[in-house]
Amino acid sequence: MIIYGKQVFFYVLNKHKDLINELFLAKVCDKQSFKQISSCGVKITKLDFKAAQAKAKGGNHQGFLMDIKPFEFASLSELKQKNFLVVLYNITDVGNIGAIARSAYALGVEGLICIGKSLKMDAVIRASSGAALDIPICLNDDVMSVLNELKQLHFHLYACDGSGKDIRKVKPALKKVLILGSEGLGLGQKIINKCDECVGIRMKNEFDSLKVSAAFAIICDRMSDE
Repeated sequence: MIIYGKQVFFYVLNKHKDLINELFLAKVCDKQSFKQISSCGVKITKLDFKAAQAKAKGGNHQGFLMDIKPFEFASLSELKQKNFLVVLYNITDVGNIGAIARSAYALGVEGLICIGKSLKMDAVIRASSGAALDIPICLNDDVMSVLNELKQLHFHLYACDGSGKDIRKVKPALKKVLILGSEGLGLGQKIINKCDECVGIRMKNEFDSLKVSAAFAIICDRMSDE
């Protein structure tokens, strides 16, 4: 799996060296950076601009690319042992998913459950600046089954919706799941009805909604407060 971009390149180099198969450089590095890169003991291949663009499929690689082992999804069973989970329903934009994974890891979420049949994890890892490698991510295509299983395990389910109760007035449960939908479609009434509470953000100026990754970061931070 090819990932690229300077920030994610050095993140993986520093934290997940064991995942790297091969490194690719398409620019001249400063001495300190090259020393760090070469000290990892992984094969380094120099590429010209055309070859680098081909590997990055036209993406902005900044001269830094790497081939890493395939991403391994967590099972739902693994996540059932956690206390704070996030379910992403109908969110398909990898930029949003990557941004959510980055915030989730930083704010103490213990696992993400992405509802769908497939997920381009190379793009998610890149968009998360590598943080997606540090948080368990489960892929499941049956949202109601997932919510039913978690509810049976006494997780408190929080639907995120613009009409929900101000998150500042909610005292989060110890075992909790935050469920978010896409900016356009939201969650739908069936999912909201399945949840124990519906929460949202009270805005100071009238606006229809926030970008889902921004809304998530705000709500997640407030739910993480002890």
